[in-house]
Amino acid sequence: MKSNWIKQLGPGLLFAGAAIGVSHLVQSTRAGADFGFGLLWAVLLVNLFKYPFFQYGARYATATGESLIDGYKRLGNVFLIIYFLLTFTTMFSIQAAITMVTGGLAANLFGITLDAKVWSVLITVVCLISLLIGKYKLLDKLIKVIIVILSVSTIAAVTMAIYKTEPSNFTQIFPKSAIEISFLIAFLGWMPAPLDVSTWHSLWAIEKRKNLPENYTTKQSLLDFNIGYIGTTILAICFIALGALVMYKSGNQFSSNSGKFAQQLILLYTETLGPKTSIFIAIAAFTTMFSTALTALDASPRAMAKSSELLFSKKTKLNYNFWILLLAAGTIIILFYFVSNMITMVKIATILSFLTTPFYAIANLMLISGEHTPKKWHPSKAMKVLSYSGIVFLIGFSLWYLFNLL
Repeated sequence: MKSNWIKQLGPGLLFAGAAIGVSHLVQSTRAGADFGFGLLWAVLLVNLFKYPFFQYGARYATATGESLIDGYKRLGNVFLIIYFLLTFTTMFSIQAAITMVTGGLAANLFGITLDAKVWSVLITVVCLISLLIGKYKLLDKLIKVIIVILSVSTIAAVTMAIYKTEPSNFTQIFPKSAIEISFLIAFLGWMPAPLDVSTWHSLWAIEKRKNLPENYTTKQSLLDFNIGYIGTTILAICFIALGALVMYKSGNQFSSNSGKFAQQLILLYTETLGPKTSIFIAIAAFTTMFSTALTALDASPRAMAKSSELLFSKKTKLNYNFWILLLAAGTIIILFYFVSNMITMVKIATILSFLTTPFYAIANLMLISGEHTPKKWHPSKAMKVLSYSGIVFLIGFSLWYLFNLL
């Protein structure tokens, strides 16, 4: 019985694996280092207000048997075209950024060469081969091990940091300068993940149902999602705590170089848990980013293949294999020729993720409340209130950012 329950988990943990990457290891830790616990309000609010729209991905897929991308087609081609263009314009820089951080961690963990570019290319190739051969089943099995390692090591590190450091100030801060506002929007854009990841989750849920046609019900899908989502929120708070307890007002600043950043990140853990744990912590951090690189390399091509099928024809050659090969090649090109501009590209991608969040929020709400979704699975009054509040919050923050930008 217990074994069956564990087998039914999957897409929710894949969501966590995709989310607990740059937004947690990089952005959350940096938020703690720069602002202490001052941005805790932002993490809690954005996770609350994004929750319904992520959840609707799991709910819609298992209730209707089709992905959110199929649903966008039902809303009209304009929704599908916007989704296609947004995904295509951001997936290369996002994958490159994820892979570069993973490469930096690998260089510090395995040695051999400290060139993060070489490791990044190697990681891209390993992920590519693994997905072409193992596909979804490999993801499903691997992610469960990775999430356990990450959770145990991170919670242990935070516990030790609390024990060894003085109590911190929990005064909340609202950024004022242009640089701080820009960081906040980028932070919120990928916290806990870009909202288009809801489409990834819907695709994974359908794939999971193929493997467990009788057991993976809508109810089970929602439980699976909630476990993953609550986990990402808790770990985001943990990473903020690590940055706040160890680096805040220490005089140190995070480097923009991926290799140096990886060293600083691992140092955060070893300073609290002790030098003997450095290898274990390095493995935990690496597996975290590796899981993000792996899930993103699977999900973007899966989403682009589905979009291409719906936009052009079911016989299109723009299938999963085409898109995954193109994404891998594009990632490697960026790593070698455009890496100096990658920070700017990632900043643009994260801000674009936040500014387009209202689009996904409104589309997902329309689908889950529409006639194609069985009424049994329409959102409750409480969820609708939270959804409308979330849309107001997301649009309000987007307008506030644009006003400050201008």
